[in-house]
Amino acid sequence: RKFLRVLPLPSENWSDLVEEWCCHPDPFARSSLHPKHGDCFLGDTFFLLNSGNESHKSKENTRVICKRCETMLGEAASSGTIKYYFTEVIIQPAEESFSPTPRSQFVQSVVAQCLLELSSAKSTFRFTIKGDNGKTYILIWLLNSDTLLVESLGSSSYRSDFTLFEDILTPSYGSVGTWNAVKVLYQPCIQCRNKELADAWEDDMGVHPLKFPSETCLELLLILGLSTTSLPPSLRCMNSFQVRNSFCFSKK
Repeated sequence: RKFLRVLPLPSENWSDLVEEWCCHPDPFARSSLHPKHGDCFLGDTFFLLNSGNESHKSKENTRVICKRCETMLGEAASSGTIKYYFTEVIIQPAEESFSPTPRSQFVQSVVAQCLLELSSAKSTFRFTIKGDNGKTYILIWLLNSDTLLVESLGSSSYRSDFTLFEDILTPSYGSVGTWNAVKVLYQPCIQCRNKELADAWEDDMGVHPLKFPSETCLELLLILGLSTTSLPPSLRCMNSFQVRNSFCFSKK
């Protein structure tokens, strides 16, 4: 599919900013932005496309499901707009050869890139990970984004123990693997855990929400937990938050 225009969407509270900064009412302040055919609108965790087919329009928002694996890819709106989440779809030039990426590597790379871009653009370092069902799954506090992670595969026993990155980067035996990473603190919020803190973050203007499919939120929580258990017990917590040593990603 060829895109004629690829445009970033304004922030979610753009209509409120219009009311604060404009001295006259804006008739478009409360209207939605819908892509036309050939457009691609980029949000924080998703992109919007025009379905290009009037028959695909639905009366209410519906989930877009992959026919092969039955995974939720996004949502279809009644306006003919389809929302796809970055964590569920890979977009690359048609002339490039496709090489499969392990799921865990892809998820943490996408999330890390979101954290990097938002922290740089908005000076935001605290994030809530929300599902498409509206529930908060994880609280994330970004510590730094300039970490270089180095792994030396000196023995086969080490390789079998370090399970988190086993399917992410597999340099040959005895070699050194390096990749960029971000360091974060996190708190799980499933099963009403840390509810008071989650409610406080919900009302905090300095916290930015990130929305993903609920299944992906649980995947991300599992990735975080596996990383925490790979650390020595004395390094797993910091000020009641659990430590995630790194989110691996590739710089653009």
